[in-house]
Amino acid sequence: MANESVFKRYEGNPIVTAKAVPRANSIHNSAIVKFGDGYAGIFRVDEVNFHYVLHVGWSRDGIHWQIDPNPIQMASDDPEIAVSPTSYDPRVTCIDGTYYVTWCNATAQGPQIGLAVTQDFKRFKQMENPLPTANRNCVIFPRKINGKFAIYHRPSDRGHTPFGDIFYATSPDLIHWGCHRFVFGPQGGWQSTKVGPGPAPIETPEGWLLIYHGVWTSCNGYLYYAGGALLDLEKPWKVIARTQDYLLGPTEPYERVGDVPNVVFPSSAVVEGDNLRLYYGCADTCIGMAEAKVSEIVDFVKTHSF
Repeated sequence: MANESVFKRYEGNPIVTAKAVPRANSIHNSAIVKFGDGYAGIFRVDEVNFHYVLHVGWSRDGIHWQIDPNPIQMASDDPEIAVSPTSYDPRVTCIDGTYYVTWCNATAQGPQIGLAVTQDFKRFKQMENPLPTANRNCVIFPRKINGKFAIYHRPSDRGHTPFGDIFYATSPDLIHWGCHRFVFGPQGGWQSTKVGPGPAPIETPEGWLLIYHGVWTSCNGYLYYAGGALLDLEKPWKVIARTQDYLLGPTEPYERVGDVPNVVFPSSAVVEGDNLRLYYGCADTCIGMAEAKVSEIVDFVKTHSF
């Protein structure tokens, strides 16, 4: 099975562009989940002054979106953890009816992960930042592991990190995080510079399915691809299999041409039965969607592994 036969791009891509929000320069790298009878999302909106802010959006079908023109206003008991004016690359995970939002804040000390909770996508409560600076990617598991909340995250630096490994960590209360375990790092070809977690891990009989981004450096800059890995259900830092070939790469014009060219950035996945919708950022400019069967992705990971 070739990688391009696993994911089928939506023929109407891109599904979200800057036209969806009046002050947007671009909308990309966003998080979409099933909610009620439709879908809800947290969208990265890069404004015309190049502040990166988070907006909430709604959809009946997951394709046609109404995005609030105003950024999310989060409530917090502590002004020291208020959302940064520059916030980007959200992920959303649902656990027992509560939606957990993680994202990256740009701070003077470097990128820092933010964390908030919501039940209705109207009111958001910001919690203590889960990880120290510098960290750029974080996604929460859809259930507790051995009684604890769990995440995959990717330590970073103050710049546009020329390195990156994925780590696992747990918490009893979403405040105190520890037991960090190395998961995997760069390994040749399209993922030779850095890797980072994408959508929330998907539980399958074969293990946790993680769709992640991999980056390699060419003479023309960083190129981003989507890959997949299977990890042990009870010890999710243990790799069962990991793709040597990418699952989705920047081959379409809207993935190749944009503010940052040659980028496929997987940031959310909606699973219903064996069907998976992958939402991904395209060239740091717009949002695309592609569909696949979970069983076929798992088979691809197992048969195209290192």
